[in-house]
Amino acid sequence: MKRKIFALLLVIFALLGGCSSGPDYQIKVTKELYFQQGKASPIEIKITEGSKAVKGLTVTAELSMANMDHGTTKVTFKEVDDGVYSGEVKLPMSGKYEAAFTLEKADKEMEKVIELNVAKPKGVAKLNGEWITADDIAFYKLVNRLQLEINLEAARVKYGGKQLEEEWAYLESQGKLAEDPNQLLMQIIRLRSMALLADEKGHKASDAEVEKAVEKARKQYSKYRAAMTLIKEYGDEKFWTAEKEQYKLIVLAKKVQDDVTAQVKRDNPKAGSQEILYLAQQKYEDLLVSQVNSLKIEIL
Repeated sequence: MKRKIFALLLVIFALLGGCSSGPDYQIKVTKELYFQQGKASPIEIKITEGSKAVKGLTVTAELSMANMDHGTTKVTFKEVDDGVYSGEVKLPMSGKYEAAFTLEKADKEMEKVIELNVAKPKGVAKLNGEWITADDIAFYKLVNRLQLEINLEAARVKYGGKQLEEEWAYLESQGKLAEDPNQLLMQIIRLRSMALLADEKGHKASDAEVEKAVEKARKQYSKYRAAMTLIKEYGDEKFWTAEKEQYKLIVLAKKVQDDVTAQVKRDNPKAGSQEILYLAQQKYEDLLVSQVNSLKIEIL
């Protein structure tokens, strides 16, 4: 009897040894997963073995809620970088999920289950961990509309007849473009990116500088009835609170712009003012692109 038990234990140990001989892959979610009503959300993972990225896998997963029965949702991943796999998943709601992964390579298959927390997003995008919210988009839309109303009123004074009609049509087309959500989001990203760069360079926006800029804007808007009506409809206190935060960023970005202009002048001592302006604009845009590329931006 003892020999039979011993033999059985050897078989079990052999089977356990065979099961543990496969690869020990680790799965890490590299981007937080968010629930978006009626939309597919991006999901990105990194697969490693030890400290090495695992390349060339065929990866699928089935997601199901941990505490509720909403069925399962299948995701097929594509490798977008060494060991980094990305897919999209349309989920029924936020909450806790279990993700059952199937990893295949060279006729070998492995399954791994991990837990996921699917959150409700607090905005439309994240820039270095800071949310860009729907309220931010709405504020920028209003600011663009204010500028349009100012330009339209100025056109009424400057032009007449057919020329006024043409200018009006052009400004209205620009106004529609400035209300596009993607354009508004890009405006926000551009300004916040350069404000972050200014902060990295040690620049500060003093209260006096911000107040001076806000007061200048207040005087400009007060000249135009349409602009003041829009501000009142939005809410005076709400608008000027947001405007103050906006001008903190503008003051910081302007300091980077001034740095660039000063550098261009030093590098081109014989250049005229127009050439300096042109070169500075080019250098600023190049710097902006570099800065945006260096930041972690997630657009939902």
